[in-house]
Amino acid sequence: MEKRRMNFAAMLTVTLFCFLQSANLFAQSTHFFISPDTSKVSLIHTVFYGSKSHSNTAPFSPEEANSPDVILSPVGRGNQVPVPWKYNIVATVFWVGEQATEGNPIPNTESAWDANWVDHFGGEDSPAQRTNFIPAGFTPRQNPFYVALPYNDVDDRHTRPEAARVIPWFRDSFVGDGQSVCKGHWVAIRHGKRTCYAQWEDVGPFQIDHWQYVFGSERPRSNRNYDAGLDVSPAVRDYLGMSGMDVCDWKFVDVYAVPDGPWTLYGGNNTLAHLRSQTRIRD
Repeated sequence: MEKRRMNFAAMLTVTLFCFLQSANLFAQSTHFFISPDTSKVSLIHTVFYGSKSHSNTAPFSPEEANSPDVILSPVGRGNQVPVPWKYNIVATVFWVGEQATEGNPIPNTESAWDANWVDHFGGEDSPAQRTNFIPAGFTPRQNPFYVALPYNDVDDRHTRPEAARVIPWFRDSFVGDGQSVCKGHWVAIRHGKRTCYAQWEDVGPFQIDHWQYVFGSERPRSNRNYDAGLDVSPAVRDYLGMSGMDVCDWKFVDVYAVPDGPWTLYGGNNTLAHLRSQTRIRD
């Protein structure tokens, strides 16, 4: 009987050791988890320290969101791509429904990816007469925090050949030929001491194929707007306190790293607003 107890104790020790080793390997390979409460998505993360798998769980802070970060895959699988800030980029202001002028010969009644942009937005996103970052006359149907960047991953209704190679999140987001994986992606824009978040909804200024700048290390190409490399919406301008032409920093961010703010409130195209709406329906 004593020998049987010893054998059982030995088997139990071996089983417990194997379980702990498996847990240790899982902890080392897992860098982030997504909270099941989608109304608080991206507010919690876990960081593992070294082989002992000591972990610390803490809320994301604005400082963390503003630091040199990573793009996570949309399902949090840990496919991490370094995302540096692009510093001192000249930004101009544009808006949905902006009419053509001498300095802006192409109207913004359409976007590169939406032929009915004004209708889908709900009207002209005029930079005048605004209340709480939205037009005073109507509630926008899309996120009023949006930007344009000088690259289009779709050309003549087909995905550009270099897109799979140069877009960090292409593999996780690609659906089919000619469907943009850039439209709607989130960016952080920093001006002075403030940072806001917006979605990529159009292409410009001036260029449509400058992936070496948008995803690489090049500077924006020369243009008449002091080499501008970013267009921002009136909401972004107002939140950051920018002028019609100003300098800012920007970088791509994953949706799960976007903190709460006025950029999460409106829009059928707004991934965060959609997640919160789904949560309210379930509750």
